[in-house]
Amino acid sequence: MAIISPSILSANFANLQADIEMLNNSAADWLHIDVMDGVFVPNISFGFPVLKAIQPIAKKPFDVHLMIVNPERYVERFKQAGASLLTVHYEACSDLRRTIEQIRSLGMKAGVSINPETPTHVLKEIIPNVDLVLVMSVHPGFGGQKFIPESLQKIAEVRRMITQSNSSALIEVDGGVGLQNAAEVIAMGADALVGGASVFTSENPQETIAKLKNVK
Repeated sequence: MAIISPSILSANFANLQADIEMLNNSAADWLHIDVMDGVFVPNISFGFPVLKAIQPIAKKPFDVHLMIVNPERYVERFKQAGASLLTVHYEACSDLRRTIEQIRSLGMKAGVSINPETPTHVLKEIIPNVDLVLVMSVHPGFGGQKFIPESLQKIAEVRRMITQSNSSALIEVDGGVGLQNAAEVIAMGADALVGGASVFTSENPQETIAKLKNVK
């Protein structure tokens, strides 16, 4: 079964507590939290106050995806805000290896993400040292975009790299993933699916999460 990590970027911010409680009672495994700074990506989402507000409510591990420059400056604060898994972008780190080591030294799992235009070979040296590779299947910064078909090949390439390096890293896919393409994404080698609009705009989000969980 795939790991399902619904993205609260698509949740109802006028009643975020209700959506968090819905996810608590769903088959979701993680809670995907997209943090954007308006510099690395052309949008601003939310930061520490929101994480701290939902920390006492949420019962799922925080899968925090940093779309920010200089992420190493904030690693410790995201740990304090409840992050279990912290993913940084290859494109945003001046010293990726050091940042990954910093994340793991604080007891979090460490992930690395690549944008659609970034080739997978840049990950070759770091894959043995990460717990997760996040393949962006849309351009980061905005929810509700369509899945980029070329992402399927990238997922397969990352899966081969993980196998060849004897890494235990998981592959997570973020962007335009839903019931219409989840089976194909999993078939290419994905372990975890981020569901945003596909979950929160559905008539029954809990049912959609359950269906995504059972896609083979």
